[in-house]
Amino acid sequence: MENFEKKVTHFLQDGIPFLFIIDFKKSVKQVFTYEEAAKENIFFSIKDNRNHQTLAHTKLEGVNFDLKPTLVSKEIYEKAFNTVKQELNNGNSFLLNLTFPTALNTVIGLNEIYHKAHAPYKLLYKDKFVIFSPECYLKIKNGKIFSYPMKGTINSDIPNAQELLLSNKKELYEHNTIVDLIRNDLSMIAKKVRVNKFRFVDKIKKGNQELLQTSTEIQGELPENWKDNFASLLLKTLPAGSISGAPKEKTLEIISKAEIAPRGFYTGIFGVFDGKQIDSAVSIRFIEKMNDKLVYKSGGGITHLSEMEEEYQELLEKIYVPII
Repeated sequence: MENFEKKVTHFLQDGIPFLFIIDFKKSVKQVFTYEEAAKENIFFSIKDNRNHQTLAHTKLEGVNFDLKPTLVSKEIYEKAFNTVKQELNNGNSFLLNLTFPTALNTVIGLNEIYHKAHAPYKLLYKDKFVIFSPECYLKIKNGKIFSYPMKGTINSDIPNAQELLLSNKKELYEHNTIVDLIRNDLSMIAKKVRVNKFRFVDKIKKGNQELLQTSTEIQGELPENWKDNFASLLLKTLPAGSISGAPKEKTLEIISKAEIAPRGFYTGIFGVFDGKQIDSAVSIRFIEKMNDKLVYKSGGGITHLSEMEEEYQELLEKIYVPII
């Protein structure tokens, strides 16, 4: 089989639409035409691009989407949190995204979740995992590259939610750190990197509730021949800063020590080339089948300002399916 870089370059130069999927550690890199993906039982919906026309619909009337999570104990989480805080206090990291798996006690399947979830970026990977991500990673359009790091979340039901979110010092510090990291990552592959819109507020559906999320738009200009080495340029920027931390290399070492399970495809990326432009997502809002049970993987950014109780609660609040 052709290696990832060669196949991506071939498809780009010939204008052939394709799907690409990369895991967190960049150890698994896959690329498929839309048709090849469907034959492998890999289905996606990314904005107006999708290949799930042949995916059988499950009747969803009356299906209970209560995930019934078995929460990770505070003691286990606190041990990992304290490990991270010690590394932060020692100056080995400024920001680290700490993630945990949570077992679900539900009868719904990955197919049902894929069909029912409302998100701009969706992926159903065989009968192994499903993603319904709100977070864009990279877009390429007309020779320009864009990234939209998301950091900072609050439930919109809270009084003065937007004002509280925008004035939160911990959230601002976290957002600034990630924006600087993404700017540096893009500067490795693009010129004239700049921030277009800083810390704007998006609304994200959470079941019957709504979350407010802050994002920033960063833009750069790619060389005219970007298609010739896009794959290698993309890999240079990974893993995504928003789900790893800064400085990236040392923070990744701490993550491998602090987290209780390997991430696999969780917090990797997936995306499409539609024949003209590229759109991709960070693989968050992620449910995986493990030993015939479903596991939800979630997490949040830890800084020197973080409090254990608040971070534990954020991890739990992210366990949901945004139902249509």
